[in-house]
Amino acid sequence: MIRTVTFALAFGALAFSFTAANAQDFTAGQRAACKGDYDQFCKGTMPGGGRVLACLAKNTDKLSAACKKVVADAKK
Repeated sequence: MIRTVTFALAFGALAFSFTAANAQDFTAGQRAACKGDYDQFCKGTMPGGGRVLACLAKNTDKLSAACKKVVADAKK
């Protein structure tokens, strides 16, 4: 239960990071596209200030195709 709440908060922050970077709202599907990548590469990253997006972008070559698209779109 705590893990689920923590995950939900982290992805809420991820959405805010993306929104700040791109001034658009991301869908639940877009956030879900990066769930596994976030867990694998950025789990210890403190949300906020674009840190999660930066972490995902730093690991672009390792991301799933769906998450790569979300990150690329957020950087536009």
